[in-house]
Amino acid sequence: MAIVFAAVCALMTVHLLAVRRTAGPSLTAAVVLALAVAAIPAVRGEPPHYVAGAALTAGGVVAVVWAAGRSRRQRSARRTALADYEAGTAAIPLFAALAERDRLAAELHDVAAHRLTGIVVAAGAALRLADRERTGDALRHAGEAGREAVRELEHLTELDATAAGFTEVDALAAAHAVDYRRTVDKAPPGSTEAAYRVVREALTNAARYAEGAAVRVRIEPTDHQDGSVRVDGDHLFVVTVTDDGGGAVEPGLGSGRGLAGLAAVVTAAGGTFHAGPVGHGRRKGWSVRASLPAATVPSRRRWLLWRGTAGLDYALVALATALSLGASLLSTDVPAPFAGLLPALVTVVLSGLHAVPLAWRSRAPGRALAAVLSALLLWWACDRKGWTQPPVSDIFLVYGWVELTLTYSVGTRLPWRRGVCAPLAVAVVGGLALASGSGITGSRTAAWAVLAGMLALPALALWGWGRRTARRHERLRAADARRRLLLDGDADAAVSAQRLLFATGLRDTALRHARAVVAASEDGDLRAVREEGRAGLTALRDLLSGLRPGDDPPPPTLSGITALAARHGVVVRHVGAGRPLPAAVEVFAYRTASALMAVGATLTVRTLPDGVEVSGPAPAVPAAERRLRALADAAGGTLSTTDRGAVRVWLPEAFPWRSE
Repeated sequence: MAIVFAAVCALMTVHLLAVRRTAGPSLTAAVVLALAVAAIPAVRGEPPHYVAGAALTAGGVVAVVWAAGRSRRQRSARRTALADYEAGTAAIPLFAALAERDRLAAELHDVAAHRLTGIVVAAGAALRLADRERTGDALRHAGEAGREAVRELEHLTELDATAAGFTEVDALAAAHAVDYRRTVDKAPPGSTEAAYRVVREALTNAARYAEGAAVRVRIEPTDHQDGSVRVDGDHLFVVTVTDDGGGAVEPGLGSGRGLAGLAAVVTAAGGTFHAGPVGHGRRKGWSVRASLPAATVPSRRRWLLWRGTAGLDYALVALATALSLGASLLSTDVPAPFAGLLPALVTVVLSGLHAVPLAWRSRAPGRALAAVLSALLLWWACDRKGWTQPPVSDIFLVYGWVELTLTYSVGTRLPWRRGVCAPLAVAVVGGLALASGSGITGSRTAAWAVLAGMLALPALALWGWGRRTARRHERLRAADARRRLLLDGDADAAVSAQRLLFATGLRDTALRHARAVVAASEDGDLRAVREEGRAGLTALRDLLSGLRPGDDPPPPTLSGITALAARHGVVVRHVGAGRPLPAAVEVFAYRTASALMAVGATLTVRTLPDGVEVSGPAPAVPAAERRLRALADAAGGTLSTTDRGAVRVWLPEAFPWRSE
């Protein structure tokens, strides 16, 4: 009894460690326990085959206990994440409206500031020079630019945003008559839109603060042999706008949000942004540089032994191997299957072929069951030749749980039309194995038919149980999809309300002054043109200054990361095609980003085909890094470090009910 009590306590310890600790320490404890169990008969002087049997048996049992603890740890983490998601869903419409407000504010700044600044600069220069020709040119420019501003602002109030491409960048550079060259032909829409905004804002700033300066615009790849540079797996191109310096034409034209808005736009497109002075001496220029993705290189899929349900699958392989080989070795004398080299080799190979397919239980249960049944037929053939001991009938009686486990998995993961043959195949092959036993008298064919019919009942029951489980999960997925649809509807309604509110304020401010600019230009009143332009810029600045985020906590989603980063002074790069992700994965990504945030840092949130990767500077406190590693582990992911002192946390998007 003392030995049994000690074994139970040891297994409970391994299980609790697997639940409460990360994979590394808990797996170490499991291995130590298995080796300790194997060491006991070795110390007692038992024969080598007995020691090997003890090690295999202990390893199989400990593996299942450890995998069950890992599964419990990850299920608990997912439940907590889902609870956080449900608690934060009320904030999703609010922050969707805030994000739309920021987008509209950036667009308003770009459109109105660009046109009105040009009008004020031209009018101010003409009034200072008091030149008739210059005045006529300024009035014509005010009329044309004012009408363009009215058109663009009316378009903005209609709330129909369209993405700009390289063609629009070419037209913008031509309109400003700058030194322009572009050697990049294709890029994602988000990158071309960001490039257009960078060029437009930089040209506007040059007109404001560097009168008469020579401006150069370049959109080009880097000098690498393949025409691009890769940062974190992305091909990049560079947008650069520089001027050689000059004086400000009119003071107080800026809104103070231009460069910050550009940085947000560029990082949201997955790039990096930098702006600052260049040159030496008294005449210093200004440079704006943005690196943007030209294409994204798909990441290689990561496989972990303890990822999701895979840990339990490999543990079942260990258990099946332990029961088939380890248990047969637990005898004082050498068992018959291991009495010679050929019988031992055949037994080991057949046991492996029968056990290893359990590792495919989650990913490809149909193929796994076909492989197991093929191994059982091969065992039956070897038994007929007299090459194996014990007979295949005994093997199936003891280890038939492998076929039944895979039958249940087929029910959960394959459509019923593809999986209905699985229990029938198990019944037929299993009946054949049992009918070959020495205890069968009379017609073995009749015995085969009877035994197959008897086996069909539990096999069909397990397959039906798997089908019911699959339908339950399908209902849960459908309910989750309905909740997501309702949330999306609420978010769309909040966004529409924010657009309406924004459009109303826009019509009463910048649009009214832009129309007044056009009217003054038609009347030939250049001074009124300048004053209305300045008034429009002031109204614009007041409107933008009123757009401040609230104090409500962001929702624990990927979109909530951006809102949280803005409060911490952190830049977030979103890379990869956005798509709906499981709620728990979004919560894990939000928690990870929150743990990595430091003032002035840059985080990268990369959407991958198999999950999400969040990277950023490593936490300065070791305890914080340990908590981050525990978070990644509970989510079924990994944490790795780079040579530059950064950390990458990969969070898998698990599909436990995906069909083969």
